[in-house]
Amino acid sequence: MKIHEDRPGDILVLAPVGRVDTTTSAGLEERLLRGVSAGERRLLLDLAGVEYISSAGLRVLLRLAKKMQVAQGQLVLCGLGDSVRQVFELAGFLPLFNVEASRGEALERLQAQGRR
Repeated sequence: MKIHEDRPGDILVLAPVGRVDTTTSAGLEERLLRGVSAGERRLLLDLAGVEYISSAGLRVLLRLAKKMQVAQGQLVLCGLGDSVRQVFELAGFLPLFNVEASRGEALERLQAQGRR
C-alpha cells in the first residue's frame, strides 16, 4: 500500500492507496500515529484510493480517532467508496467519525473548525 501525503496549510492529508487489511494496516497505523506523536492536530484521511478495508483497518482508524480526541485534534475522513462505506456502515463506525464526500468538503470542514 502506498500513502500519499499533502499539506495544505496546517492540515496533514494522508491518502492511502490499495487495500487496508491485516497485511497493510500496521504500516498505515505507524504512519498515522507518527503524525499524532509529532504534534499533528488537524488530519484529513482521504480514503478515495482504498478499494477494501478489513476489521484490522477499522481498528487502526478507531485507535487514531481516540488518539486525536485525547490530543484535542480534529480528524475528518473523506472519499469513502461504496465498498468501504458499506464496511463502515455494517460495523456501525460511521457515527464515530466526521465523514465528508470529497477532499474539498473535508478541507473546508477542517478549516472552519480551525477558526472556532
